[in-house]
Amino acid sequence: MKRRDFLKAAGIGAVAASTVYQPVYAQTAPQLRWRLASSFPKSLDTIYGASEVFADRVKELTEGRFQIRVTAAGEIVPGLQVLDAVQAGTVEIGHTAGYYYLGKSASLAFDTALPFGLTARQQNAWLYHGGGLEAMRGVYDDFNCVNFPGGNTGAQMGGWWRKEIKTVADLKGLKMRIPGLGGQVMTRLGIVTQTLAGGDIYPALEKGTVDAAEFVGPYDDEKLGFYKVAPICYFPGWWEPGPNLSFLVNQDKWKALPKDYQNAIEVASAEANVDMLAKYDDQNPAALRRLKSRGAKFLRFSTEILRAANKESFDLFEDTGAKDATYKKIYADWKAFRDLSYEWHSVGELGYEEFAFRLGR
Repeated sequence: MKRRDFLKAAGIGAVAASTVYQPVYAQTAPQLRWRLASSFPKSLDTIYGASEVFADRVKELTEGRFQIRVTAAGEIVPGLQVLDAVQAGTVEIGHTAGYYYLGKSASLAFDTALPFGLTARQQNAWLYHGGGLEAMRGVYDDFNCVNFPGGNTGAQMGGWWRKEIKTVADLKGLKMRIPGLGGQVMTRLGIVTQTLAGGDIYPALEKGTVDAAEFVGPYDDEKLGFYKVAPICYFPGWWEPGPNLSFLVNQDKWKALPKDYQNAIEVASAEANVDMLAKYDDQNPAALRRLKSRGAKFLRFSTEILRAANKESFDLFEDTGAKDATYKKIYADWKAFRDLSYEWHSVGELGYEEFAFRLGR
């Protein structure tokens, strides 16, 4: 069964099906041309490609009347200014990660990922059914945006390093590209952190501006060539166990859309959300093998580092909540969801994976 047919059969296309394909539709629907600013370079065909999947589906669902031109990071605005561009109406829509903008609101971290937080499945469950989407829309409302889940990479890697790190003491003074709350935890562990857009990471590693950098996982990281200048890759990426990307729509533009076009955006974002994770799950295994064959060394973070990071993460969550009432409320609900979800997945998913994945046959 083709991907699109599967998604329609699963009901993702049902919303639009009841409204878009009406006889009067083609005669009355307006012609719209929007621009979408992505935080990612075109070379990252999976994460950038989610915007293309989204735009193609919107066009198809509206019979070509609503077209969205996708632009890569830097074409209209830099990758880390997408939220600002959508808020100001410079572009109508953006595709980005909420945790890039923690300086605006610490609560935006929940839209992407928290250290030792939710897996991709759990993040989708929290957003779609656990109250997460409503909570995040309350946050994005302050920035004149409406958000839609727009893809997930799955559990990420722990970054590319120039040298081995075995203890917390080994982290002291190192410079690392790492955004979000994970970056704040690393700061607590003694690392000097930076936030760089995807296309700026390799030059920083090559020039020695940073000693280590995390991005996504084998498929994207191979494309960006990190292994050539920092050949040691650590795992797991405890700070991003299931990071969600979002489509952000300018709120004024959203309110002005016909209902059919709003439905098309909701349907297209849902398909892009499913499609991105499926692509990563398909592409990462082969990329991991290729990287190993090219001499990349994959090492697990030591228990000492993981335990220290876990402690600092939850201390950070509590400290942030003590200063920010909105964050505190979202965190309490998120934490309750996380604890209950962990209880189930440790029985269902992990109970299976611990045996079957290690067995390997």
